[in-house]
Amino acid sequence: MTPLAAIRPGALTLALLLGVFAVWRWRRLGTENRILAGLAAVALAVYGSGVVHPPPLEEVVRDIGQALGPYTYILVGVMAFLETGAFVGLVAPGETVVIVGGVVAGQGEIDVVILIGLVWACAFAGDTVSFLLGRRLGRAFLVRHGPRVKITEERLRQVEDFLRRHGGPTILIGRFLGLVRALAPFVAGASRMPLRIFLPYDVLAAGVWSATFCLLGYLFWRSFDRVVHLAKQGALAFGTTVGVTIAAIIAYRYLRVPENRATAKAWIDAQADRPVVRPLARVARPLYRRALLPAWRRVAPAVRFAWQRITPGQLGLELTTLLAVAAVGAFLFFGLASLVDARDMLRTDTRAFDVSARLEHAWLTDVTKVADDVGSLPWTATAAIVAVLFLAARRRVIEGAALGGGFLLTVVAVNVAKSVVDRGRPSDGLIAVDGSSFPSGHAAWSMAYVAIAVAVAHAFPRNLYRAAFVTAAIVVAAAVGLSRVYLRAHFMSDVVAGWGLAAAIFALAGMAGLIVAFVRHNEDERKA
Repeated sequence: MTPLAAIRPGALTLALLLGVFAVWRWRRLGTENRILAGLAAVALAVYGSGVVHPPPLEEVVRDIGQALGPYTYILVGVMAFLETGAFVGLVAPGETVVIVGGVVAGQGEIDVVILIGLVWACAFAGDTVSFLLGRRLGRAFLVRHGPRVKITEERLRQVEDFLRRHGGPTILIGRFLGLVRALAPFVAGASRMPLRIFLPYDVLAAGVWSATFCLLGYLFWRSFDRVVHLAKQGALAFGTTVGVTIAAIIAYRYLRVPENRATAKAWIDAQADRPVVRPLARVARPLYRRALLPAWRRVAPAVRFAWQRITPGQLGLELTTLLAVAAVGAFLFFGLASLVDARDMLRTDTRAFDVSARLEHAWLTDVTKVADDVGSLPWTATAAIVAVLFLAARRRVIEGAALGGGFLLTVVAVNVAKSVVDRGRPSDGLIAVDGSSFPSGHAAWSMAYVAIAVAVAHAFPRNLYRAAFVTAAIVVAAAVGLSRVYLRAHFMSDVVAGWGLAAAIFALAGMAGLIVAFVRHNEDERKA
């Protein structure tokens, strides 16, 4: 006989209420909903009776983590991809699976840095596939087949309206809103949003989303039910914040029209004359005129400037693109730094050396030594100085300063990182090298060629060969980095970290240059 202490009244009450609701709405419920309601009521009744004693949730999660082990990478990565790539997010929120991955990482079964990188890459890949499918299939496809995965016309219109009004930031903000996250990439593709606008916003959105929920599970893995509760509260708070922000934007745009302001003022004055509201109006009017209005006039320019920085047009798209590059580069560098600190060789390092050993030939060794010289500090510094002087001659002083400052900061950062992460060099190198191996200085310095190409291309905005110039610079930087692996002067992780560090620094320098140029341009216009 079940002891009274084991009975769960709350579960029994829910089972009873669910059963009454199912009977009351029986005719309006479809067959699928009837079955689900019945199964849920029975499960709650069995659980509430105390006959079944499920293990604690924390224990279940621990067992799942031990059972999955490294396979957690596959599960979480696939779900992160399918959530937007196949609209799975409409029926199964991806945050839960990502949090479970973070919990498993917290147990020590997998590495949290690798998990974040994997989820980031898979979420971005899923968004990109959904975007390209939208570009290919169009809106008619969703209207025709959407009801099968609960995409109704009303839901579709909501996302389209949100995307139409807010453009690029929809991809960034919508990543944290279930309905918008699942549909926004497809709708963006169907609405012909340019890929160059979609990609940088999505890189940032996927990165922030991945890090947030992976770390949430990782940091609080000992109390998984609390993690899920916090995630739901966070999603609710974020959704509320977004709703309030959107309402404020709508009100601001409405009140920008003089006729609308006059109508709103007349309505407020009419309400203020009511006896109930009159005492409050006597306090609110002086407060608005003497405190709130002057404060808004001071803050408004800064708010307007910040909003323009995250929206396409003017400076927004360029700044967002550079921020996306900086985010990816910084993650690669700091993530690899945390991994090599604990291990001498990563699996990718071993595989890279195996491939280079199979490719080893005398002529290829000579070619890679040439590429190695091209990436040396004297070569890259000379190229940077020439580019800075060229930009200065064309009165592109800010671009030149950003390029030169970025190169100097890269040199300093590489040497500081080498002293902090004192990693030994690979054995049996084809060239003589000494000093710390992490990160690769040659790989970092070779990114100067890419920065030079971007800066020079920016100086010739109508040049048809800009893309080819930048692509060639990327190929040179890749050849320099891979040559260091082939010559066994660096591990592959050293090279990727060097690329990431330099990309982040040059991107941040470019952002600073863009902002300075934009502010100076506005000041010149005001003076004129």
